[in-house]
Amino acid sequence: MKATSMYIYLEGVRFFGHHGVDPQETIVGANFTVDLKLKTDFTHAAQTDELEGTISYADVHAVVKEEMKTPSKLLEHVCERIGQRLFRDFPTIQEIAIRLSKENPPMGSDCKNVGVEVHYTR
Repeated sequence: MKATSMYIYLEGVRFFGHHGVDPQETIVGANFTVDLKLKTDFTHAAQTDELEGTISYADVHAVVKEEMKTPSKLLEHVCERIGQRLFRDFPTIQEIAIRLSKENPPMGSDCKNVGVEVHYTR
C-alpha cells in the first residue's frame, strides 16, 4: 500500500493579534483564525509510529503563534511570513496552504469573517 498524498493540518487555530490598516485595529486588536495544510512525506513515521519522520503539530503551532504576534497592516503579509518560516524551519514541507481570517472586521457591515487564502510550493 502506498499513500499518494500526505498532509498535516491545523484547523481553526485562534489567535489574538494586532493586524490591520486602520490604526485603531493595531491598538485594539482582533481575533484571527488560521487554517494550515502542509504537504509532506511522513511515510517513515506512519510505518514506525515515531515522531521522527514527520512534523510536530506543536512545533508548527509555535511558529504560527510567533508570526501572529508581529503586527502587520495586511493579512497577505502575515501569510507570507508564516509560509517563509514554515519552509525554512521544516525542510520536508513541499506545499503549504494557509487561510487567515479576521473576525468581525471594522468595515461598516455585519460580517463574521474576512481573510485571505494562499497556496505556496517550494
